[in-house]
Amino acid sequence: MSRAKCTLPLTLLTTGVLALAGCGASNDADSVPAAPQDVAPAGRAQLADGGTLRWAVDAMPETLNAFQADADATTTRITGAVLPSLFTLDANGRPQANPDYLESAKTVAREPKQVVLYRLNQKAVWSDGREIGAPDFVAQWHALSGKDSSYWTARNAGYDRIEKIERGADNLEVKVTFNKPYADWRSLFSPLYPKEVMGSPAAFNDAARTALKSTAGPFRIKEVDRSAGTTTLVRNPRWWGTPAKLDALVLTAVPREKRTAALAAGSLDLADVDTAAADRITRAVEDKNAGVTGGPAAAITPASALRSWALAHGSEGEEKADAARTSRKRTQAAIKVYDTEQTNLRGYAVRKSLEPAYTQLALNGSAGPLSDERVRRAVARALNRKELAADVLKPLGLPAEAPGSHLALAGQEAYADNSDALGDQDTHEAQALLADAGWKEGGAVATAKPEGAKAGSSPQKESKQDGSKDDGKDDGTHTDGQGRGVAGAYAPTGTRAPAGGVPSTVLTRNGKPLTLRFVLPSGPGSESLRATGDRIAQMLDAVGIRTEVTKVADDSYFKDHIASGDYDLALYSWPATAYPATDARPIYAKPEPAADGSLTVEQNYTRVGTDHIDQLFDQAVGELDEGASRDLVEQADARIWAAAGSIPLYQRPQLVAARQSVANAGAFGFQTPRYQDIGFTKGAAKS
Repeated sequence: MSRAKCTLPLTLLTTGVLALAGCGASNDADSVPAAPQDVAPAGRAQLADGGTLRWAVDAMPETLNAFQADADATTTRITGAVLPSLFTLDANGRPQANPDYLESAKTVAREPKQVVLYRLNQKAVWSDGREIGAPDFVAQWHALSGKDSSYWTARNAGYDRIEKIERGADNLEVKVTFNKPYADWRSLFSPLYPKEVMGSPAAFNDAARTALKSTAGPFRIKEVDRSAGTTTLVRNPRWWGTPAKLDALVLTAVPREKRTAALAAGSLDLADVDTAAADRITRAVEDKNAGVTGGPAAAITPASALRSWALAHGSEGEEKADAARTSRKRTQAAIKVYDTEQTNLRGYAVRKSLEPAYTQLALNGSAGPLSDERVRRAVARALNRKELAADVLKPLGLPAEAPGSHLALAGQEAYADNSDALGDQDTHEAQALLADAGWKEGGAVATAKPEGAKAGSSPQKESKQDGSKDDGKDDGTHTDGQGRGVAGAYAPTGTRAPAGGVPSTVLTRNGKPLTLRFVLPSGPGSESLRATGDRIAQMLDAVGIRTEVTKVADDSYFKDHIASGDYDLALYSWPATAYPATDARPIYAKPEPAADGSLTVEQNYTRVGTDHIDQLFDQAVGELDEGASRDLVEQADARIWAAAGSIPLYQRPQLVAARQSVANAGAFGFQTPRYQDIGFTKGAAKS
């Protein structure tokens, strides 16, 4: 049994010998994201002053403290609007100093120790009027350094390398001295909390979960109403920067499967949606322009209408007439509801880009066939990643390029395609690897139970552990507690399912068949996982690898299966980060034995890692030459590809329904939202 510790936040020869090729394509300073952001940009002069924007979130925030283990995506959205972020990400996913809080920030000394000097914006103050300064930096350092176990922190990366923090030449300067070099120093103090939050364990652990008395952003928190499922942010009267265009921003908890109805009812202005909802919005406009009727009415043919009319008028007796009249009334009511919703949905647009996150096939290397790196590489070499990406992204009109890196995405400075360290799809190479690992075609089969399967797993081809019927829907979003998404992505309706029939070969070893347990979630919103899983099963079948698909309840998918290691194959996502040397290390760190005999895996849920990868990350995070640090990150990525524990498949699509009058918001891509510039175009403000 392994234990997950939450932290934030080649060519292969058939003999099994690795021949390391180059570390990928060189960085291109002019590289751009695979897809641009789509936010309906507008100048502030084009926006109305005022209005309330209602923005859907998945759930109410578990905590307002971004450094606690149960912080989530809603926490991140709130803190982005109400707290200082010294560095934000631009459209290329690259960190930029935020002029609202910084006049400058730079490393002013490297020897004998690294010193970073922050020059703060002289107007920057907390909402209680106190200036932002060194005491706030010191308090956050003490809370997050890891030295005081009274603080229930989820991560301390970077803060544990600080030796001291001092006031500089004046109150506007903060000097941070490190005891060990830290390449990702820009990741620190974002968000920055006031000393009142970080100054004591009680305030950090408890008080900051539900309220923030002092903030320092364009908005402040007015109310967190858990009964109504809303968090209301209003303009901060002490904000010194460009004023917010909106009067209020209301974050409203709406489950993904209910967002189409909420949009149609006019109760939302902005919402991330799935493919089905995006299709309805697009169809609403297209059907109006084409004069087409959709929904329930589309199923009524002239023949069926005539038959229904005849039945309702007693052509086959009064009993059938009553049933027909009742059915006609229900159909007419459904048509009316659908038509009304479609009319209302015409007021929205679908804004789309690619999320700064990729969906991967995870291979659990802790036990069973996948503990053999040759089998893992065979799985990888069986996959046509280009086809998998095309299945998901092409129907949405989005670029369908398979990611070449685990640690960055196209457009980011750290991006380089290192996938050659493993190689593209090659059926013959995959089969040769399996043969080298001892898996041979034919032979007696002693048991149908897959090698390495956990006790209690079903021997059926498809099974569910939640006791519910297979409704053809999966969930799509899971997080690791820091608002960092770790689930699958969306797939277009109609993605083809695997071909039926008997597999052409059966590979066995010691009388056991090569069968892998493929775990997928079963709730609404993740249809792509099942569709992508089906395509993967087809590809693996072609090389003799069988898959046993197990569908599990959403609330147990990640915690009880991925994090606990109860799977062979699974699909989930990791977000890109501007600081891979820091943020990616726990994802790929080599699991270490704990005192009780279990494994401490941090966030490495594949349980695949090497000492060399760890060393490369450690060198990269302590290398202050940015070019040299990126080179080390690229080398680490090449080694991760070679280890074949994680196979990036496609960058996730980002689909956002926005009221057509909403400007400067939608599919943000990499870029940090600039909340003060979000608004309604003139003449269209909402209240």
